[in-house]
Amino acid sequence: MFASRFASSRSSVKSADHTARLERGLFYGLLALIFWLPIPLGSHRPWAWGLMEVWVFTLTAGWLLLNLKEPRFERLRPYWPLLAIFGVFQLWIFIQQFRLPIAWLQWMAPETAATYLAANPALTSATISLDPNQTHVALIKGVAYCCFLLLVLALVTSTKRLKTLALTVVLAGTFQAFYGVLLALSGSETTWVMGFTNNGIATGGFRYKNHYGNYLVMCLCLGIGLLIASLGGTSGGKLRQRLKDLVNMLLGGKAVLRLCLAMMVIGLVMSHSRMANAAFFASLSIVGALGLLLIRNRSRSLTILLASLMVIDLMIVGSWFGMDRLRQEIEETSFSQETRDEVNQYGMSLIEQHPIAGTGAGSFYSSFPSVKGSGINIFYDQGHNDYLQFSIEYGLPATLLVGAAVLWSLYHAFVALRTRRDSMMQGLAFAALMAIVAELIMLTTDFHLQAPATAMYFLMLLGLAWKARFMESEKTAKALKR
Repeated sequence: MFASRFASSRSSVKSADHTARLERGLFYGLLALIFWLPIPLGSHRPWAWGLMEVWVFTLTAGWLLLNLKEPRFERLRPYWPLLAIFGVFQLWIFIQQFRLPIAWLQWMAPETAATYLAANPALTSATISLDPNQTHVALIKGVAYCCFLLLVLALVTSTKRLKTLALTVVLAGTFQAFYGVLLALSGSETTWVMGFTNNGIATGGFRYKNHYGNYLVMCLCLGIGLLIASLGGTSGGKLRQRLKDLVNMLLGGKAVLRLCLAMMVIGLVMSHSRMANAAFFASLSIVGALGLLLIRNRSRSLTILLASLMVIDLMIVGSWFGMDRLRQEIEETSFSQETRDEVNQYGMSLIEQHPIAGTGAGSFYSSFPSVKGSGINIFYDQGHNDYLQFSIEYGLPATLLVGAAVLWSLYHAFVALRTRRDSMMQGLAFAALMAIVAELIMLTTDFHLQAPATAMYFLMLLGLAWKARFMESEKTAKALKR
């Protein structure tokens, strides 16, 4: 009897070890995906986001199979509101591309129904979306985004994994910054991969400089959060201890991390993305001030760090690598030369025509020409304002729902920054708060959430804001085990 119990116990231990190895493999697969996303043009091509979808769905299927054997859904309890909101949002996209009776359409989207009936009075059913094929593409992509968010929330289960995830993002951002700067300074007429025209502006693996700038801002936010987490508590006041801390700063991992941040700042400045640079320094100033006010048991090192980020990165690094040129571009920008403000004006008429149901996910490029004025001679396939584009494509209720998820995440990051005592959670809250503030600024002038790499990184940061609020620290976990 004793032998059978021993064999059963040994078998259960082996099973637990096997499950842990499989879950660890899924986590490393997630990290590889995070590093890969910006490389193929920000995954903003059909073949690239198709590969991303297969990758995400494979990891999700593996996680679900793992949970059939040993359920871990309890881990997701604090995060179900965030997952539910994005799940409902994808359900709405499914309805948009689904054929409905024309009577229902007249009630839900009267302007769309009138357009269909004008072309075919005998029509009995139609879709809310004016471009159902593109809406179907957006649906598959959106489901992949939700699965990615699920994987981040389900697999990042410890402080060690959280730090590994942040380090992966920092390494990916540093690689993109180094490649972008090296290519911009090389003098090559074409890019080294795919042979696009090289105009001397850093874009890394992206094709569009503003998406590249947006991506680097999010990587910088996590890097700064990781640096804040590494500061720990206040050290002793003895000279010997201070010298020891200085040596650790110069020769340890913090110095390497600081160099990575400097490299990413150089890439950001050389991208010449006006809004990305403005949003980064604005969010750093705003959240830095909040951090000094809210973080408990903050050390003097935190104040020095935040000041150095502004002084060293902006004044020294920026002046060497093109801040003067960037400032000149901002000063020379004229609304008479830009047509984005006119796009916003004409786009508002589409919102007035389709306020509730929208024109359908992915339909901006086909619906905007119907309201475009004669003053716009450029073809706009995106809205250059995600607030506008979301309202046009998804309708105001669905847009407000997504906005609520973002603001809810912002609230959790703020509360975590104010209440959490664990340095890792404080750093994570700082990173998420800074990233959300920066993104809310940048979305006013571009379509960052239309590119898979930047959209998925932003979703990841929303999830990490909830992690900062609800995830147990190592000390709490050890105390509970006892």
